[in-house]
Amino acid sequence: MPTLSPTKDHSLTKKFLPWTFYTIIACVLLRLYYHPLLISSSPPSLSLSPSTSELEKASEYPCDYSNGNWVHEDRGPLYNTTACGTTIKQAQNCIAHGRPDTGYLYWRWRPRTCNLPRFEPNQFLNLFRNKHLAFIGDSMARNQLESLLCMLSTVSDLNLVYTNGEDNKFRRWYFDSHNVTVSVYWSPFLVQGVEKSSSGPNHNKLYLDQVDERWGGDLEGFDLIVLSVGHWFLHPAVYYEGGSVLGCHYCPGLNHTEVEFYDILRKALKTTLKTITERRGGKGIDVIVTTFSPSHFEGDWDKFGACPKTKPYNEEERLLEGMDAEMRKIELEEVEVAKMNALQFDKVRFEALDVTKLSLLRPDGHPGPYMYPFPFANGIGERVQNDCVHWCLPGPIDTWNEILVEVIKKWQYESIGEE
Repeated sequence: MPTLSPTKDHSLTKKFLPWTFYTIIACVLLRLYYHPLLISSSPPSLSLSPSTSELEKASEYPCDYSNGNWVHEDRGPLYNTTACGTTIKQAQNCIAHGRPDTGYLYWRWRPRTCNLPRFEPNQFLNLFRNKHLAFIGDSMARNQLESLLCMLSTVSDLNLVYTNGEDNKFRRWYFDSHNVTVSVYWSPFLVQGVEKSSSGPNHNKLYLDQVDERWGGDLEGFDLIVLSVGHWFLHPAVYYEGGSVLGCHYCPGLNHTEVEFYDILRKALKTTLKTITERRGGKGIDVIVTTFSPSHFEGDWDKFGACPKTKPYNEEERLLEGMDAEMRKIELEEVEVAKMNALQFDKVRFEALDVTKLSLLRPDGHPGPYMYPFPFANGIGERVQNDCVHWCLPGPIDTWNEILVEVIKKWQYESIGEE
């Protein structure tokens, strides 16, 4: 077999080497075009369980999710209401009710000191495998719950296993793939209360030294509780403590001492968090208090244009002050007191989900007149009822649950470090 001389060999190398290089590059580019996942250093995972590094990032300190700003994002919400439309309260189904603008769906909360990942439904279900999560409180607790269920519905069927009460105020869902239970309990004061009715007195009754046993009686079965109250404390009420009348709020003709509702909110939270600690101190439980969610009425609730905004406020346009700031302050302070009281127990943890400021900056996220289907189909009526309190689904309230996941990841990382 003939051999090439060194001179000829060198000449051929110079001739063919560039072509060989270009051929390899072309093959690589074609390979990446048809198989883009090959650029990943590891194959995609369907479990989406948070890694140790993810948990470590979630525990970074300080990480203040309450300070930041809303930035426009072209990527829209995680879900539409097709899969969860029968689960949510229809008054929050803004798109189905004919809301014409959709710009409110394309904003994302960006904290200043940390990253807030997009919600991963599979990751959430893995975090809560074999656990029971309960949302307890007023309609804001329900609103947050339904946001969570809508996001989970993108990867799993919603199995409603229990319903009771007017307007389905007590419901429970079960995700059998992960043995996850999610419940909602209507309890607008957290403590024992009797709500006013059209046929009875025009005020609520609150018993400030005992929790509402509609949820308190099931406390042993919960792993995580999310509490959310505030708005119902503004209503007229008579307050009882120690078996006698303590006073009232806006109750002319009853001859009771006027008591500021701020003090009552604080007492109700103290009783609630103290009772949870005492009943679950030996076994452990996680408790999150979602802070006050401001309303955005700019006019009368029954007039056109009560909450007309279609974009978020800039931070300098709306300051956190007045009642919104005071309600939030009370809730944050009582969570800190509960943390101190729980130090004697290893597995009782409290945290505030501080959503007041980020919610304050979203006047565009409410149903407004679209709490009812197609309110202007026959023109603008003399009376147009508006909802400037609750949140459209999808909408800004989805961010609350993204922060919720980060709190849970932080706790899980801390638990790993203690082992």
